[in-house]
Amino acid sequence: MKFLRNMLDQQHEMLFGKGKPLEKLYPLFEAGDTIAFTPGETTDGASHIRDGIDLKRLMITVVVALGPCMLMAMYNTGYQAFIAIAAGATPLDCWQTTVFQYLGWDFDAGSLISCFLYGALFYVPIYVVTLAVGGAWEGIFAVARKHDVTEGFLVTSALFPLTLAPTVPLWQVALGITFGVVVAKEIYGGVGMNFLNPALAGRAFLFFAYPAQISGDKVWIAATTPGGADGVSGATLLGVAALEGFEGIKESGYTWMEAFIGRIPGSMGETSTLFCIMGAGILVLTKIGSWRTMAGCVAGSFIMAVILKAVGSDTNPMFDIPFHWHWVLGGFAFAAVFMATDPVTSSFTNTGKLIYGFGIGVFGILVRSINPAYPEGWMLAILFMNLFAPLIDHFIVKANVKRRALRYAAE
Repeated sequence: MKFLRNMLDQQHEMLFGKGKPLEKLYPLFEAGDTIAFTPGETTDGASHIRDGIDLKRLMITVVVALGPCMLMAMYNTGYQAFIAIAAGATPLDCWQTTVFQYLGWDFDAGSLISCFLYGALFYVPIYVVTLAVGGAWEGIFAVARKHDVTEGFLVTSALFPLTLAPTVPLWQVALGITFGVVVAKEIYGGVGMNFLNPALAGRAFLFFAYPAQISGDKVWIAATTPGGADGVSGATLLGVAALEGFEGIKESGYTWMEAFIGRIPGSMGETSTLFCIMGAGILVLTKIGSWRTMAGCVAGSFIMAVILKAVGSDTNPMFDIPFHWHWVLGGFAFAAVFMATDPVTSSFTNTGKLIYGFGIGVFGILVRSINPAYPEGWMLAILFMNLFAPLIDHFIVKANVKRRALRYAAE
């Protein structure tokens, strides 16, 4: 480590320091330096709060919390493809299948390694493109504005691929992350200044720009049905629920426990409630993710799901879905744990976090249940509540100031 520290210091003195040949590229050098080591600058004076964690370490902790979902994304992508192939589908005619067959592996859903390897061939390229394209935009803006490369992209680059289907074209991945980084974040000033979650904004852009490819009920499995198109081999449980309600879910053959574990079709990293809870544990224990926001999401979704089931509908089968099934279908757990708790775009006050999360839970179930064209509502619910987070905090702070003024006036 001392050797690496000395080498970086020499590079700084010779190339990246003030007046040196690569001075303009210092933000890129600083990004790598502070990932390997904590910043060398420290504050002086008694008024400063000192902590053992900085922003890079904080963001890396979030990425670590996403680790179980990443692993599940790779395993479940392969598992769902092999299940479809065993049921009569054929492997996709793509380079992933060619590489997999060249390595001599079998399309065996019972093999953990085979499922993981095949899924990794789809997930890893999407993650690499996200990291390369989004990181390039981060670097361009950092150099142009002469500030350090921000750490928030570490989380954005980890979240964005997990919201996508394994068969999404890589050029759409590049386009989506470009929109998320440039339009949703950088034009507002970068990390800390954006009011929309960049990963969700990029996903929303793809959804509205390419609805026929990025949405639908049968675009989630990396296999081909006989005579069908690439990637078309099975409906998600939400797609089944939107058409046939709770009876359709029961007839699908999937149990609640399978849905909880995440062995169902869906976006790569959003299917496993179990692994999302593992990530929630890391975020709550490290006090990086707010349990209040997560609890608000759970409470709001529970109340709205119970209300809709009590009201009922003769024309909309989604009203009949029990609340405990809503929690394991689609991206509810992923949204509540990783998306809603974004410290930049969510509410800051404790009471505000409860209200903010509650609103996400309510609107997510509403969009999912009432909108027949889009049976998943968490992306839109979170983006909608992102707009109201500052207003929620404003009224919470205003109420606190008024209450304290009355208290001291009485004394």
